[in-house]
Amino acid sequence: MLLEEEKELLEKIRADKNQFGILFDHYYQPIFGYAFRRVADYDLARDISAETFLKAFLKIKTFEWKGIPLSSWLYRIATNEVNQYFRKQKYRPEKLGSIVKGESYFFFIDNGREELEEELIKHGEFLEIQLNLKKLDTKYQEVIALRYFEGRDNKQIADILEKPEGTIKSLLSRGIEKLKILCNQ
Repeated sequence: MLLEEEKELLEKIRADKNQFGILFDHYYQPIFGYAFRRVADYDLARDISAETFLKAFLKIKTFEWKGIPLSSWLYRIATNEVNQYFRKQKYRPEKLGSIVKGESYFFFIDNGREELEEELIKHGEFLEIQLNLKKLDTKYQEVIALRYFEGRDNKQIADILEKPEGTIKSLLSRGIEKLKILCNQ
């Protein structure tokens, strides 16, 4: 989605909250994929994705447009949710029903669960890297996951994490070195 389209969509959502479904439909799969690759647990990734979109839905009217893609904002929320999970190791997302009573804005489809889990089993190397990645400080996990799992460039990562681009380069470099050491042990 182009920046102009996102700005128009933001205006539509502010005028009619039902338009949020367009944003959800467009970004749910990438956000879910990011969460899944970070936590390697289908149900937890689904909860994190749901919480990400719930928070976005609740805050969209106060979102300040600065020319940064809405996807960066969504990835920032998802990153915060993943980090919250790792900090607490006991993630408890809000219940949608208790916040959005009687309204059905979010529909979660379990299609593809078995395929995703089978793919994870087939890719033992990925699991080993992911286990070692979880041993790194969160600051390294974030940049490595966004760069190599999500294919984001340094500028996009800087926007998502609200850090200078030079810091992102440094974190990537140090994080990769630390990950290599862990993988070679």
